[in-house]
Amino acid sequence: MAEKILIVDDDVQTLRLVGLMLERQGYKILAASNGTQAIGMARAEHPDLILLDVMMPDVDGYSVARTLRKEPETSDIPILMFTAKAQVEDKIAGYEAGADDYLTKPIHPAELTAHMRAILSRSKTRGPSAPVERGHTIGFIGAKGGLGVSSLVLNLAINYYQNTKQEVVAAELRPGQGSWSTELGMPTQEGLNNLLRLNPNDINVTTIENELLRVPYGVRLLMTTPYARDVQLMKNIKQLEAVVDQLSLMCKVCMLDIGNILCLGLDEVLNHCKEVVVVTEPYPGTVNRTRQLLDDLKLRGFGKSKLITLVMVNRIRADVQLSVIQVQEALGHPVAQVIPPAPEVSFQAATRNLPMIQVQIGGLLSLQYSRLAESIAERIAP
Repeated sequence: MAEKILIVDDDVQTLRLVGLMLERQGYKILAASNGTQAIGMARAEHPDLILLDVMMPDVDGYSVARTLRKEPETSDIPILMFTAKAQVEDKIAGYEAGADDYLTKPIHPAELTAHMRAILSRSKTRGPSAPVERGHTIGFIGAKGGLGVSSLVLNLAINYYQNTKQEVVAAELRPGQGSWSTELGMPTQEGLNNLLRLNPNDINVTTIENELLRVPYGVRLLMTTPYARDVQLMKNIKQLEAVVDQLSLMCKVCMLDIGNILCLGLDEVLNHCKEVVVVTEPYPGTVNRTRQLLDDLKLRGFGKSKLITLVMVNRIRADVQLSVIQVQEALGHPVAQVIPPAPEVSFQAATRNLPMIQVQIGGLLSLQYSRLAESIAERIAP
């Protein structure tokens, strides 16, 4: 099978000439004209070698190399930097960023291919790396605030761990709107905030691990603060995407408290989710907005290649709400689980700083969470 070479250069002429030259020697050529495209193609195609320019307008070659080196699924791809930057400090920067070799333009084609063959030969002697196993990432979202999304994620994560004993990480993704530390009677946690203040290239499994907190119920939590001053961190979308990407490498199941559609990094977060749980309530106005949310999610591929699960949180009297059948007919989507009203349990949980499912273990509320957890577990391969 022909070896795949990814050529990355913003100069179209270089892409064409080098590509043709290598194709004639039997290589399969992939081309990217900018750094962002190169990272995406490296993740998707896992080429045998990347021929990487340094000077590009959006993300330079150094940044591309650092990004690929920190991601387990791309860290083993050989990188040959091929650039007009010829100073010693440029070469040092290239090697420090993770390049296997560094050549300057112009160069004789025979020399370029000789270096490529040497790198490919060394790469083969290393043997194939083990495939990276990512966890099952689930995003939880409502069409508006106040639907109990955060409480649902916290209690479901705890219940899932207790029932399956699989490693679970749950994360609040809305800086300045955190609630879990308060619910659990803990000091305010700045885990997410600390990560969002980092350079995206510095966000990895190690830096995230330092911010996770394992609570007595078994799960690990990434929490944020309830302070309005921290809402500004929501604009750090690249950092948020890096956090979500790395979290999937750290657990069997990752549950993300997205909150509602006002999450600034919504597209980036959803791109990393294998499924989404939509939370609604049996009230006409909320159902209408949920229908709009479902339509939007379907345009993003959910409901087809990615699953949508609908959960209804019931917190009001039965005589002033829509029935499950009415909600399903209005939304054109089945309700997978109904969380029953439990005002007494909610009050006891708040006064005792406990998750609601821990107030009456084995009670109706805990049973409904267990059923939802079981349905998720059935979809995840052991």
